[in-house]
Amino acid sequence: MQSTHGGGSPALSGMLAPLEPSPPVDRIAAEERAQSLAKRSIKKSAKVAGLRLAIQMMDLTTLEGSDSRGKVSALCMKARSPSPGDHGIPSCAAVCVYPNLVPIAKEALAGSSVKVASVATAFPSGLSALSVRLDDTRRAVDAGADEIDMVIDRGAFLSGEHARVADEIAAVKEACGDAHLKVILETGELGSYDNVRRASDLAMYSGADFIKTSTGKIQPAATPPVTLVMLEAIRDFYFATGRRIGMKPAGGIRTAKQALHYLVLVKETLGDAWLHPDLFRLGASTLLNDVLMQLKKEESGAYQGDEYFTKD
Repeated sequence: MQSTHGGGSPALSGMLAPLEPSPPVDRIAAEERAQSLAKRSIKKSAKVAGLRLAIQMMDLTTLEGSDSRGKVSALCMKARSPSPGDHGIPSCAAVCVYPNLVPIAKEALAGSSVKVASVATAFPSGLSALSVRLDDTRRAVDAGADEIDMVIDRGAFLSGEHARVADEIAAVKEACGDAHLKVILETGELGSYDNVRRASDLAMYSGADFIKTSTGKIQPAATPPVTLVMLEAIRDFYFATGRRIGMKPAGGIRTAKQALHYLVLVKETLGDAWLHPDLFRLGASTLLNDVLMQLKKEESGAYQGDEYFTKD
């Protein structure tokens, strides 16, 4: 994954650049544009290419209390080889797990291109003391995590303590060392598109390598209009700074049709440069098999039952 910030981490007491007030979001325009882009017709060859690209961009995720060594190892094998025996199917981008399971994932993915991502910072609430959240981050990185998915303190943000949230993101970024940082906004708790835009800007100027919609624990999670608002924030940040920040919608993305819709949103808002796993990810726990089924259907003209695909 490319570096998005050039030299070094931001100082804990400030952001990468002065953060001007975020522009207001036109709710009707955002929702209508997201809806219109969902109607784009994608022809056969482009559809196959899009489905393969979606697999390359997936962060296969398991974040349940029942997670075990065996479950994580199986998910890692799925990420390395989504369709055993079909070498034309690419590997996924990453596997995302809890910090204590990072060593298991790291071992299972050794020698592959698949990254290990770990949630941290008292996921999913983000309400522990900052020292605890930073220790959570360092432990995950020391265990081998390539990427950290942190959560912001939504209570602090909604109370107007934006400087505090910014400093906490900057502190986590510093604790990440060489690992890349995805900042989860938990958009379902932010209450408005204006707050989504403000939180996106705050995260990027505070050191995020990616901004991410959701933990998957709150509904609504990822939605096309929210994702569009975040993509437009990324576009404006790039124009202002020259830095490319990644985007990760997560939560509720279950079908190949939805995945292709998100790829259209990215292409139309940010262009082809972002159609790469370094700059776009799909958080997924059940999406992969539906994409594989659609690919087989495009190849053979008939659907295969889900019993033909491994379960996670």
